[in-house]
Parts: sequence; C-alpha cells; structure tokens
Amino acid sequence: MARIKVIPDDSWDGALGDIYPRVVDRLYGRVDNIMAVHSLNPRGMAAHLGLYESAMAGTATLRKVEREFIALVVSLENDCHY
Repeated sequence: MARIKVIPDDSWDGALGDIYPRVVDRLYGRVDNIMAVHSLNPRGMAAHLGLYESAMAGTATLRKVEREFIALVVSLENDCHY
C-alpha cells in the first residue's frame, strides 16, 4: 500500500481550514483517508468533494442510501478496502 504524506487535520488552516467542516466525519471527529490524501492540494480536495457531493445528491430517482449501496457494491467488486 502506498504511503502518502498528509497534513494532520488538526493543523489545517487557510484553504484547508475552510474546507474542513465539509470533510470532517462529525460522528468520529476525523477526516477520512480518502479525503486526507488531498491535504497537500486543497484545490484537488475541493474538486474531489464536489464530484462526490454531485454523485451522492445528483438524481431524484435514487435516494442517498441507494447511491451509497451502489458505491459499496462497486468498491467490493473492485476489491477496494475502504
């Protein structure tokens, strides 16, 4: 597994500080690794987040939970560990 340098989320300021409320998992009080890997490139993080938000809220025909299940099945089929 690749190791990617990240900025610890308790040290985020500037552009990272601005985006923190949108990416922090409120239940666990941490940023998921899939988003944290973008911490050296806040514009990349914002783009990733925008894509995710669009995919998860983009249709009237599927509820969010159904879109999450689809994402889960795709991840399982692709042997993704997250």
